[in-house]
Order: sequence, then C-alpha cells, then structure tokens
Amino acid sequence: MKKLILSSVICLVTLGVFAQEQKEDGERYNQYGVKVNRQKLQAEERNGILVFESLNQSYKFWFDIRVQLDGAVFWGLDKDFDPIGNNVSVRRARFAVKAQINKNWYGEIDTDFSNGEFELKDAIIEFTGLDNFSFKAGNFKEDFSMEQTTSSRYLPFMERPMVVQTFAPSRHLGIQAEYAKHWWRASFGVFFQAIDNLETSTFVADNNKDYGRNQGMSYTGKVNFMPFSDDRTMGLHFGIAGSYRTPKTDVDPKDFGGSRFSSRNSTSINRKKYLDTDVIKDVKHDLLYGFELAGYKNGFRFQSELIGNNTKVKNTNAEYAGTHHFGGWYVMAGYLLFGGQQRFNNAEGEFTQPGRGKKWGDLEILARYDYMDLNSRSIRGGSGENYTIGLNYYVNNSVKFVLNYQYSSNDRYANGKGKLIVGHDADGKPTADYTKVAAKKGKAGVNYSMLGLRMEIDF
Repeated sequence: MKKLILSSVICLVTLGVFAQEQKEDGERYNQYGVKVNRQKLQAEERNGILVFESLNQSYKFWFDIRVQLDGAVFWGLDKDFDPIGNNVSVRRARFAVKAQINKNWYGEIDTDFSNGEFELKDAIIEFTGLDNFSFKAGNFKEDFSMEQTTSSRYLPFMERPMVVQTFAPSRHLGIQAEYAKHWWRASFGVFFQAIDNLETSTFVADNNKDYGRNQGMSYTGKVNFMPFSDDRTMGLHFGIAGSYRTPKTDVDPKDFGGSRFSSRNSTSINRKKYLDTDVIKDVKHDLLYGFELAGYKNGFRFQSELIGNNTKVKNTNAEYAGTHHFGGWYVMAGYLLFGGQQRFNNAEGEFTQPGRGKKWGDLEILARYDYMDLNSRSIRGGSGENYTIGLNYYVNNSVKFVLNYQYSSNDRYANGKGKLIVGHDADGKPTADYTKVAAKKGKAGVNYSMLGLRMEIDF
C-alpha cells in the first residue's frame, strides 16, 4: 500500500512538473512583467544582408551596415594659392536596424560614427495600412531631390553634385504623407529642425532657452511620373518638387533668421568651401524648386536635375533687401560594360543597385557635369563647375570600388568668405579680395584636379 501511495505521489508530481514546463514553454513575460506574443524566426542572408523573419512573413527585422573608405590626391593648383592636402578618411561608418512590425507598421533607426562622434541619421515610424498611401514621422530625408534621397550605398559618384549638396534639403524632423500607384507618386511633408549631433541640438536648445525663438517650418512636396514602370529593362522618370522654408533654430543663435549656402567642390577630404554666401541676415523665407529627368535602357542610364532657390530678404536689411536667386544643375550618364542591367526603384523614384553581367561582377563607366551659381546682385558667393569621370566596379552585392577623376573650376568670387586666395593683384601678389584681382574676367579663380578612390562594403 505504501508503495502504491508513493508511486501515485511521484506520478502526480511528475505530471505537475511536466504541465508546469509546458506552461512555461508556452508563455513568456518581458522585463515589465507583461505577457508577450511569440513567433519563431528564421535567419537568412539576402544579397549580403542578414534578415530575421517570422515563418508566416508577418514580422521581420534586419541590419544595414555600411563602411566607405575614401582617399584622394589633388594637383594643378596655382603655386600661390591655398594648398589642398592629400588624405584618407572613413567617409561613412553606418549602423542601422530596420523592422517591419507587421504589414502596416515599419520602424528604423540609423546612425553614423565616421567622424568619431555619434550622429543620428534616420529615426522613422511609418504606417502603410491604407491602399497606396503611406505616412511617415520622425527624422528622415525630405522628398525633394532624387540624388539626395538616393542611399549613399547606391550613389554613382563619390559625392553628390554641388547644387544637391547645397540646396536639396536632407534629414529633418517632420511628418510626410505619400501616395503611389503604378506610374506616378506624390508626397507632401511638414518639417522642422535638423537633428544631427550634439552641436545642432545645443543650438536648438539655446535658441529656445535664451531667446524663446520659434522653430520655423518647411513645407515640401514632390510629384513623380514614371512611364514604362512595368518594364524592368527600360524606364523614364520625370519629377517636379518645391519647398517653402522659414529660418530654423538649428543654427548658432547669432546666425538665427538668416540663410547660408556653401559647398565643397569635390570629396569631403578637401575641407575648403570655396563657394560660400556667408550668412544672409533677415531672411523672410527661402523658396526652393527642382526639376528631374532620368531614364535607363538595359545597361545605360542618365540622370539630370535643375535646382533653384529664391531667398526673400526683409526690408530691415537695407544692403540685401529683396529676392536673390541662386541655383545650378547637373547631368550624368553611365553604362555597364559587361551586360549588366540598370535598375530603378519606382517606389522611391531613384536608381538602385544595378544587376551585374558577369559572375565576377561588372564595370560601369560614368561621366558628369555639374554647375552652381551663388552670385546674386550684391551677394558674391561664387560660382563653380566640375567635370567628373568615374569607373565603378561592382564585385558582388556587398563590395564596390569607385574611382573618380574630377576637374574643378571656380570663378574669382569663390573665395570662401574672403579667406581663400583667388588670384593676383596689380603687383602680382596673391590676394583673396576679388576686387583686387588684376587678371581679366574668366582668368581668376581656383582650378584644380582630383583623383579619388572609394572602397565600400555593405552588409
């Protein structure tokens, strides 16, 4: 009898433990004591990207990591002008985590550590639960220029054209609505300050705390038309964009209420900004407009943009009162030499990763001309042009080599706010004052050549 009772107790305890184990195996709680839903995930490598996805494909997240190593040498500069140092740098060191929570919700966080300091890039919450519509909030690129919104991993050259760097708005805190269907798409967003790093956040805080200044707002919209959107081997793209912008508080408090436009000619290794308007005080608003034309067929592609800006200065600034016009344009073309296929992302209105024609990869030869003018009436920020030839080697889905030769030519007004030598005076002495340059019109200004190399890996 005792043996029977003991056996029964052991059996009951065993069943209880088994039931408890089943319960514990079927339930999980987070660190806040809340019961959580569970899905098994499977891991895959997709074109070099590590992706974790649920078995029913309702949830997934992935990493987006990017390293770009740049080097550049410069020559052809007048011996009396400010020298340009040859150098190497980590152009980008990006780490991002992206997640499709379900079919309606998407989130992303993207950071950069290339300069040895933390910098926030994207911080996005997106809803896609309505047919053809999407709604985005957070810190992300304004939908204005196709070259600006193109991911740096798919840029055809080492750097974007000057006019894009200078005028096309990049990442700002804001909200945006988008409609896309078949061969056309449209977007409209309201944006506030830039959130980049400690410096910009300090400026925003100081402008608010010490002066009680309003943030300022931008209203940006764009419409794209994409004939032949169903054909993967060819396509056209037309786009028009506009942006109305009031001064923001993400600038030094002493510069609040103004606009400044500046750009480097070539890679970020050359830190000199020859073209620079300095801060234009008492700005009422900036009105940006842009036009895009692009196309591709098999291994050939071309792309061009014209971007203009009208800066309205208040009458309180007697020297610069009125409207000032600045702008520029670029045109580029490329061809895959070994049978590759150019690809276009209709959902975003931009070129994406090309298909390679050979097992060992593919080579793409490219050419680009870009021009920008920052001269308007009494404002002399300078004008410049670049002639660039490029060769891209797409090794696989993750590795890419970029080789660029560029010749840059600037006018006499491109003196970096009066700090850089642009010619010689009547006595033959170097001068940064364009009014003292004795050379005939068109003979002054900084001209030089650059050879740059980028090594890139994305995973």
